[in-house]
Amino acid sequence: MKSETLLNVANEFGSPIYVYDAQKIEAQYKRLTAAFNKVKKLKINYAVKALSNISVLKFMNSLGAGLDTVSIQEVKLGLHAGFKAKDIIYTPNGVSLEEIEAVAKLGTQINIDNLSILEQFGSKHPEIPVCIRINPHVMAGGNTNISVGHIDSKFGISIHQIPHIIRIVENTGMHINGIHMHTGSDILDIDVFIYASEILFETAKNFKDLEFIDFGSGFKVPYKEGDIETNIEEFGEKLTTRFKTFCKNYGREITLAFEPGKFLVSEAGFFLAKVNAIKQTTSTVFAQIDSGFNHLIRPMLYGSQHEIENISNPKGKHRFYSIVGYICETDTFANNRRIAEIKEEDVLAFKNAGAYCFTMSSNYNSRYRPAEVLWYNEKAHLIRKRETFNDLLTNQVSIEIKNNETIVK
Repeated sequence: MKSETLLNVANEFGSPIYVYDAQKIEAQYKRLTAAFNKVKKLKINYAVKALSNISVLKFMNSLGAGLDTVSIQEVKLGLHAGFKAKDIIYTPNGVSLEEIEAVAKLGTQINIDNLSILEQFGSKHPEIPVCIRINPHVMAGGNTNISVGHIDSKFGISIHQIPHIIRIVENTGMHINGIHMHTGSDILDIDVFIYASEILFETAKNFKDLEFIDFGSGFKVPYKEGDIETNIEEFGEKLTTRFKTFCKNYGREITLAFEPGKFLVSEAGFFLAKVNAIKQTTSTVFAQIDSGFNHLIRPMLYGSQHEIENISNPKGKHRFYSIVGYICETDTFANNRRIAEIKEEDVLAFKNAGAYCFTMSSNYNSRYRPAEVLWYNEKAHLIRKRETFNDLLTNQVSIEIKNNETIVK
């Protein structure tokens, strides 16, 4: 999106605000499907946790995507957005058996990554098809917090425990219809992904009634000019060849599934924030914005680098700034970054703000969460209102304590 367009959105709806470009989301979806266009059965399940706004989910549904969910709440959001239960896969971690059973009643595809839960669920509901999440013991991902397929990860059932899985399946008579893995996010090395895929293929040979194999996602997207990214086209060519060989040896065609989140929405998102003040110290020039890690925590949590542009003065002379927020703790978005000259009241645009940004926001410091806008057909559509003071009070119960008695107000 052009700087002028983003600035108009900020002027119309205020700041801070998230803006998502629907055209970019669609382009990424088509790019991924094109990379695997030689696969007879392909299913793209969008990872809801990346960006869960109901209007974005409806747009994903219109593109033909399914959903990857990690909670019963995300499942219900998907159903509310119009997705069919059969097009939703539920991959929780550490949840109760009761939640899994509640989701199963909705007709959603269940994906289990715990031997104990697998045995309990299989004993009680052997008639319900289940997918199994495997931990391939592969270290992959751009940060330890988002690397989830290594040997010490809490996610997935270890490949060394395959005999235990087979024993549970035989004893319960349950139906395993899918095999799944997810090794991490920001994976750049295609060979690492292919290596993990081989482990999944070997695991799949143990189950004779599979309907799909889910390879997760984790494709790296560029975060700055000249940044490297996953070569989806090369990956599609390599994995398609290997997948076809597997299906031939398996005796029938099954579905190849992915669950991208960041790949589909990261580059489509922009976070716009106004500069409240310029603060000069002996060594640093701070640009202090009307936001903080309550709205965008990725730079502080993951060390991620979002490209920042001064859309109020895009052609101005470049100077060095540290971009910081208004939170009562250190909330530095960028240190000594070259940006076009910034003045108070200017609006800054943080790029790659579509994935794991608004969904990880909070009301820390009792600040309001921002609004969201979807840019579609050359028009800005408000898809989430900015919070107000009343939203902070919602669900709170006010009591007063007088003379050792509590009084509900």
